Amino acid sequence: MHKRALGRTGLEVTEVGYGAWGIGGSQWIGADDDESVRALHRAIDLGLNLIDTALAYGPHHSEQLVGDVVRGRDETVHVATKVPPKNLQWPARAGTPVEEVFPGEHVRRCTERSLRNLGMDVVDLQQLHVWDDGWVGEGDWLETVQALKDEGKVRCFGVSINDHQPGNAVKLIESGVVDTVQVIYNVFDQSPEDELLPLCQERGIGVLARVPFDEGSLTGRITPDTTFPEGDFREGYFAGDRKDEVWRRVNAIAQDLDVAIEDLPEVALRYVLSHPAVSTVIPGMRSLRSVEANCAAADGKGLPDDQVAKLKAHRWVRNFYGA
Repeated sequence: MHKRALGRTGLEVTEVGYGAWGIGGSQWIGADDDESVRALHRAIDLGLNLIDTALAYGPHHSEQLVGDVVRGRDETVHVATKVPPKNLQWPARAGTPVEEVFPGEHVRRCTERSLRNLGMDVVDLQQLHVWDDGWVGEGDWLETVQALKDEGKVRCFGVSINDHQPGNAVKLIESGVVDTVQVIYNVFDQSPEDELLPLCQERGIGVLARVPFDEGSLTGRITPDTTFPEGDFREGYFAGDRKDEVWRRVNAIAQDLDVAIEDLPEVALRYVLSHPAVSTVIPGMRSLRSVEANCAAADGKGLPDDQVAKLKAHRWVRNFYGA
């Protein structure tokens, strides 16, 4: 698998990383631990060297599975995790004082709990799970992050930007205190291209692109007749007539590019990887089939320029999380 620099961190990460939200099992109904473990091992067998998890995934369960697998491997596998907001509000609400969300003692306590869950002495990348640019220069979270780095418990630090708010980290990046950002970026949500990605490229900030398939839309497998298990978050994400609209739009993409519907996952990954600011794309993976298909896109080839140009017309501005 082809690797890219994770910004200025000195780490080299595979173009495709492992998004480990789904294996936590709390919101993605149907996750099977045995299959998740097999999928993690298969990804590492194929050369994948970055896994992105979070304390809130499960909660704790995703980190524990990841730690069990990584500790048993001889290969170098970089693990990224996240500190949940203390007030448990996703996304961060503008105007909320950072002391209510990421006080230093909370950042430390969560980091040390994640290390116990993972069974590790150091995490390669610790991230704040939500962010608001009004917090730059406020609170004691940054002093705590620096102390954790000095103590050898955290190598790099980043934030996971609020859903569909790529501009809500520009001030943070300009402050120079962050190593990476994680952001929603896909064929539908192309908004990071406007300001965030060029700034990250200019400043040497690593970019983890999440939700490359728009929670399944861009795989072509969400049809008007698709149903989800009770309690699965996708029941709400694809509520009402959203499945019909998604199906119409993915078919338009396939027709525009003259590709089969089943080829859309590869197209979606390669679109994201075609932007030079992106360090890695982290699709959620729970099965061997998904691992093998997604890892095959990490070959350094990106997407042909003519297809990238055609996909610009398929930008779709909406927020299924917040409505």
